[in-house]
Amino acid sequence: MNTLVENTDIVVVGAGHAGCEAALACARLGLDTIVFTVSVDSIALMPCNPNIGGSSKGHLVREIDALGGEMGKNIDRTFIQSKMLNKSKGPAVHSLRAQADKAEYSRRMRKILENTDHLQIVQAEVTEIIVEDGVLKGVKTYSGAVYNCRACILCTGTYLKARCIYGDVSTYTGPNGLQAANYLTDSLKANGVEMYRFKTGTPARIDKRSVDFSKMEEQFGDERIVPFSFSTDPEEVQIEQESCWLTYTNKKTHEIIRANLDRSPLYSGMIEGTGPRYCPSIEDKVVKFADKDRHQVFIEPEGLHTNEMYVGGMSSSLPEDVQHEMYHSVPGLENAKIVRNAYAIEYDCINPRQLSATLEFKSIRGLFSGGQFNGSSGYEEAAAQGLVAGINAALEVKGREQIILDRSQSYIGVLIDDLVTKENREPYRMMTSRSEYRLLLRQDNADLRLTPVGHEAGLVSDEVYRALLEKKKMIEDEINRVENLHVGANKTVQSFLEAHGSTPLKTSVTMGDLVRRPELDYEMLKEIDEDRPELPWQAGEQVNINIKYEGYIKRQLKQVEQFRKLEEKKIPPDIDYDDIQSLRIEARQKLKLYGPVSIGQASRISGVSPADISVLLVYLEQRRYRGGQ
Repeated sequence: MNTLVENTDIVVVGAGHAGCEAALACARLGLDTIVFTVSVDSIALMPCNPNIGGSSKGHLVREIDALGGEMGKNIDRTFIQSKMLNKSKGPAVHSLRAQADKAEYSRRMRKILENTDHLQIVQAEVTEIIVEDGVLKGVKTYSGAVYNCRACILCTGTYLKARCIYGDVSTYTGPNGLQAANYLTDSLKANGVEMYRFKTGTPARIDKRSVDFSKMEEQFGDERIVPFSFSTDPEEVQIEQESCWLTYTNKKTHEIIRANLDRSPLYSGMIEGTGPRYCPSIEDKVVKFADKDRHQVFIEPEGLHTNEMYVGGMSSSLPEDVQHEMYHSVPGLENAKIVRNAYAIEYDCINPRQLSATLEFKSIRGLFSGGQFNGSSGYEEAAAQGLVAGINAALEVKGREQIILDRSQSYIGVLIDDLVTKENREPYRMMTSRSEYRLLLRQDNADLRLTPVGHEAGLVSDEVYRALLEKKKMIEDEINRVENLHVGANKTVQSFLEAHGSTPLKTSVTMGDLVRRPELDYEMLKEIDEDRPELPWQAGEQVNINIKYEGYIKRQLKQVEQFRKLEEKKIPPDIDYDDIQSLRIEARQKLKLYGPVSIGQASRISGVSPADISVLLVYLEQRRYRGGQ
């Protein structure tokens, strides 16, 4: 029997948010890349919430952009409402969030892929990975076609052996009724890959014409829109925005849910997969937060050219009749017409501890993975991993050193480190609280932190990199000027301070001292700073934050210094943990299982105590002294 055989540099399996970033990175780095999808219409699909960004996730999108990824640029051109979250708090937790036109987001990303050199889209189901002596050689599709490649990136999302469930209804499909991928799991298991079964869910979609918005609170976007991408001109995104709406569940809603819990596949045992702790279904909320009389429900438009509205906060897998009764009990939704039922989806994914920090499988050279397949949740987490996996697969094929982003450098580094060093028994979600150095890892300075990395990898152009260096110098020069500019207690200054509720001056101070006052900031002080140079707003923002939070930033930089020392203490790959007698049995087992590359990574493994790290440090020092580097 004749079968198709093709050769390419890199294969990407899946064209969701992870697959798109992975494929674009490889192709833009000059490697012939084929991206497989079960449906070309599902490229960059948003099967759940119609938004990009949000708390901590906005940081990830900015970092993706700084590294040379596409997500930030794509949402800047397809959003319908934008809002900076947590503005009443410090800059470390400011996060951008935008409602997307779902169809337009997907359409534009597909167009980008279709018009990228070295990139080919193929609609087919990959059913097998071809591995010889621990090295990835290619993939095979359902038709039997073989694609030989030098590296492969698995970005299968929620499609592997996917099953959609509500009530007693169970269909073996991927999200939105798309075809599931039912064969690849067996091939992975045959090659020693450990699999998990996870679950996520989505709420119903309702017809806008059937909603009574007069019973809801209107939610507006920001008056002045801030773009996600550092390359987007802010003036280009000042558009007329769509509104979202806020309503609440009530006691009646909760009574309907409690009365039908026995019919919920979540509680009947019909669903086997583990769901996300931080994105619970409405059934979970009612059970776990029994003291709450109500929960927020956000009604969000899915796009400009559809009447479908997303019922945020009410994902469910309850039976169809219960869903109708439940949604109709919510103010404003009494007569809501359901376009698509809510459902839960179960899918296969991997235990991510099998990956190194480059997102390459430890046991299969040339096989990388990213996204929900790695046990994470969310579009942004997926795109971030896809980008890193794509960059590293390309660098490996080119014979160049791969990149590893550490915890002190980026939220992406925190995300990947958590996945590969900690036990993840549920879908992982990024949160600002997961970062130890969040004052340094702000969304506003992602370009200063990561554009040099993207440039070194080859994804960021020389022109963009030069512009970054100019911006950096501009910021440094202005901070230096402000810190050395003395302001006297003259009439103009005193009047200004009085007008802004700030204590009058008794003696001369620097302009930097005034910036540090809680009630003032760099922008406001322009009024009494006649010689101030004209700076782009992003540079001015950096001047303000760096001066205002100088003490906290210096403290975190010292913490990073200590962190780096532990990261730099490498653990030899040939170490025999059984030879270290003083290690506790659990620590020995965990260290053998995870195979950390540094003392820092070893210290973050669950089950490895500070005392175990001390023992390990002593052993490594003795080994070095004996000459066994």
